[in-house]
Amino acid sequence: MATISRWTHLVRFLAVEDGRIHLGQIDAKKWPDIGLALDIGARITANLIEGNAFNGIVTNRTMEISRVLSPLSMAEVPVIRCLGLNYRDHAREANMPIPDVPVLFLKPRTALNGPAPAKINIPKIAQDGTSDYEAELSIVISKTGRDIPVERAMEYVLGYTCSNDVSARNQQFKNSQWCFSKGLDGSCPIGPVLVAPAAISDPHKLQIKATLNGNTVQSSNTGEMIFDIASTISFLSQGTTLEQGTIIMTGTGPGIGAMRNPKIALKDGDIMHIEIEQIGTLINQIYYE
Repeated sequence: MATISRWTHLVRFLAVEDGRIHLGQIDAKKWPDIGLALDIGARITANLIEGNAFNGIVTNRTMEISRVLSPLSMAEVPVIRCLGLNYRDHAREANMPIPDVPVLFLKPRTALNGPAPAKINIPKIAQDGTSDYEAELSIVISKTGRDIPVERAMEYVLGYTCSNDVSARNQQFKNSQWCFSKGLDGSCPIGPVLVAPAAISDPHKLQIKATLNGNTVQSSNTGEMIFDIASTISFLSQGTTLEQGTIIMTGTGPGIGAMRNPKIALKDGDIMHIEIEQIGTLINQIYYE
């Protein structure tokens, strides 16, 4: 099987031809937003990737996408590390001071979810009118490291993807620790594509937007980050091993449902779009279990 190059736009998908899971490279010039393209029924092929997301090489063999999955499987993700209050415009919205150090919490890997047709399942404990969304840029760690200096931190970025930090606000505000309220099963959809650093002009200059049922509810730019990607990776790795496959959610901008007047909550049947410039659109429907 002839090889072409390292991947730049990776998807994990079920193929029409054999119904099995494969990794593939998307032609980003032809399909700049695979999420929107699949949503309207486009037939998209991908060049198969030999290996895994961390060492994969693109081949000249193609298959048609039946369904896109999360770019990484749950088995490849040891943990999801998350930043809270990491956007200046969100801090202003919340009337909170700019933090001196990153505000951190964890999601377990069982929170991992994929793009549509995968749904965001809201369990009974969160069906109280306070389920919320957060549009976020997420990064994937490419190799295991510890005590990573800021000047070398970007070497540890495998790629960038869209994500949604789905949150149960009533549970969150009951406790100073957020892991339970933000760690429910399926509360971290990511995708639909993982974009290599070489294909992103500047990860700190990307428009990021969330729409709920077609209405824009969040609109910001990654330039609003308080702690940039390199400093975040370096901070998290102090005395702590960051394992390969770790997902880091980098925070959200203003417009979350809990901060709006009147407040907005995710309802059964709602459609969420998380769109990030140069990456694409993550689409999910909300489902009340």
